[in-house]
Amino acid sequence: MKGVIPAAGLGTRLRPLTYTRPKPVLPVAGKPIIVHAIDNLVAAGVTDIGIVVSDLTHEAIESVVGQSSASSITYIWQRETLGLGHAVKMARDWLGDDDFCVYLGDNLFEFGVSEYIQAFESSRPDAVIALVEVENPTAFGVAQMEGDRIVRLVEKPKNPPSNLAVAGVYCFTNKILRILEDLAPSARGEYEITDAIQGLIEAGGPVLGHRVSGWWKDTGKPFDLIDANRLLLEALEPQVDGEVVNSRISGRVVIGAGSVVRDSIIVGPALIGENVVIENAYVGPFTSIGSKSVIRAAEVECSVIDESVTIDSVDTRLQECLIGLRASVRGGKRVPRTLGLTLSDASIVELT
Repeated sequence: MKGVIPAAGLGTRLRPLTYTRPKPVLPVAGKPIIVHAIDNLVAAGVTDIGIVVSDLTHEAIESVVGQSSASSITYIWQRETLGLGHAVKMARDWLGDDDFCVYLGDNLFEFGVSEYIQAFESSRPDAVIALVEVENPTAFGVAQMEGDRIVRLVEKPKNPPSNLAVAGVYCFTNKILRILEDLAPSARGEYEITDAIQGLIEAGGPVLGHRVSGWWKDTGKPFDLIDANRLLLEALEPQVDGEVVNSRISGRVVIGAGSVVRDSIIVGPALIGENVVIENAYVGPFTSIGSKSVIRAAEVECSVIDESVTIDSVDTRLQECLIGLRASVRGGKRVPRTLGLTLSDASIVELT
């Protein structure tokens, strides 16, 4: 089985973070989102992976893929972003006659993707689709079930047939590629993978739904990144490779090599990258801090701090923040006592 990760879009819902970088390379719990996806596929036994990229995303994605455990990566070009079905169609020559798993790289699963691949390989239907119960099914592709078979899929229905939404994992035989060849675009001008799966259903082939166990997270909006970071840090194993001086470390905390924590308090779960300086500071739970950052005379919690960030002399506690590469936050007292920021790369904020 091969793996396909669509990564040609820019992630406009995550602006301003995605003004300078595509969504798949944004960090969550110390790794780019797409690296989590690749590692999950590899853990499921899928080592031949194709990443669908565009001219705008290719360079940034290639720059981070080396952090993953993948042994074979192929880049597949999607010159126009015309939907998930179109992205899969662009991979047809590379896929050949092989079975494959499409994994939306901005989706995270507590237990990875092994169970969906195993469900597919155990009976090899035309497709196995990951399904998750949601509160707002009108925002998703929704499945109507009979037993474990999907009998109908509807994209963003006004009157949902169930509360089972299509999550970000699809396992297919190459029958889906033949349907995609003749698939017409939807009303919004995109080639919907749900329409192609409905074609499989109407052709009489078995399409099975497999319910997600554990948590599932779509990292489509800024707060989703913060929540995904929180969920991933719950599984953190403590490890201190850096230097800790006159400081208190409690809970599950990882401190990377070359980092120095001085006159500070860190409460886990928290992930501190390599060559970080934390001085006279408080780092609270569910915070990840990228390598080469400096946190000095400041308080941060429940936040995702990227690499080479400086937070210095900030009297206000920064809470539920997303702070991009090389950004800087400096300043003094401010009311209210907590402040949430979403900053794109190289931003500078002075609190006066």
